[in-house]
Amino acid sequence: MRDTDAAFDAFVQTRAPALLRYGYVLTGNPHDAADLAQEALARLGAAWSRVRRKGDPEGYVRTTMARLHISWWRRRRRESLVGEVPERGYADPGLDEVEVDLGLWRALADLPARQRAVLVLRYYELHTDEEIAALLGISRGTVRGYASRGLETLRAGWQDRSHSTTGGAR
Repeated sequence: MRDTDAAFDAFVQTRAPALLRYGYVLTGNPHDAADLAQEALARLGAAWSRVRRKGDPEGYVRTTMARLHISWWRRRRRESLVGEVPERGYADPGLDEVEVDLGLWRALADLPARQRAVLVLRYYELHTDEEIAALLGISRGTVRGYASRGLETLRAGWQDRSHSTTGGAR
């Protein structure tokens, strides 16, 4: 086995769980998250020597995942609706550590794909508006609009939740 193969294998073994969680946050679906991570890692494997020299293979994979997700979303152009909500959700210990109350993640999953991607890139990945615009191929103003509408929707959902748990009183 070559040295580069061992380094790539070590990277995949150590970072795969975090990349799967990132994919889940982007897609809201564990199966799509796995496909996204697998495709991005396959592309990293093909470019490993070049990416390794630049020193940021995880950044390469995360950028690839974000771009793939947007590309897949553009191809589909609509959500896939199901007749029933699955009885059990995706359980990941790493995700549980990040957020004990999964209500926020569920609310995030209910947002349109573009708003969700902008919020994930801004608040989970800590990218600037300019970086998000470049990643998604949209203008900085559009990034701000998606973020604003997404946060507004999340806030309204949390207000509805607090009213329903307190009987309408604050």
